[in-house]
Amino acid sequence: MDIMTVLGPILAAVFLIIGILLGGSLLLFYNPPSIMITFGGAFTSYLTCYPKKEVLNLINILKNAFFEKQESPQEIIGLLVKFAERARREGILALEKQLEEITDSFLKNGIQLAVDGTEPELLKEIMETELAYLDERHKSGFGQLETLGYYGPSFGLIGTIIGLICMLANLNDPKALGPNMAVSLITTFYGALLANVVCLPLATKLKNKNAEELLIKNLMIEGILSIQSGDNPRIVEQKLYSFIAPKERIIREE
Repeated sequence: MDIMTVLGPILAAVFLIIGILLGGSLLLFYNPPSIMITFGGAFTSYLTCYPKKEVLNLINILKNAFFEKQESPQEIIGLLVKFAERARREGILALEKQLEEITDSFLKNGIQLAVDGTEPELLKEIMETELAYLDERHKSGFGQLETLGYYGPSFGLIGTIIGLICMLANLNDPKALGPNMAVSLITTFYGALLANVVCLPLATKLKNKNAEELLIKNLMIEGILSIQSGDNPRIVEQKLYSFIAPKERIIREE
């Protein structure tokens, strides 16, 4: 589990609760009409935007934000250098024996293509095409969260307008002013909460994970092409080091 993804919303909730309690009661911020307008409205607009297949995949998208763990670039570099050493020593066909040890399907397919004698240009084209479609699928995933984050404040504003209309329509009834004003303000609060505590931070987390995965996949492509061309393992290592920050290279070398 990604502890920072869990810690962020928890701390946000703690600070909000403490801030509310310092000024009043939590019950002041519980308003069923506002919940229905903001959360219900945002979710129904989200349903309109996406097909059934992608809506049903929302749970898996959220799981990726909280639970998916990727191998580090340093681990992949170490593995590819190991493959380069064996390929240089025994020939690239020797890597076929290690395919069962590879858990990453992208890397496994790339090594298999190299072992099968695929031309370097074609191998690169195949892997980059697969990578482009992977990126598109990921963009669709965090795009769903961004959509929810966009419609949350929008329906908060709609709730505010509804509350103000109801309040103005009942100016002769002092008892109706308070509840209508509460709907007017709390819907905006709920919309901001949905967007800035939940949806947009999770979308940003997925964007960052996507960027990291794309870096690792591009690193794999470069490594496989270097192995296929018979580069010295040290050259392979130096090429792949160029994908990561100097600080991380120093840490690994030490």
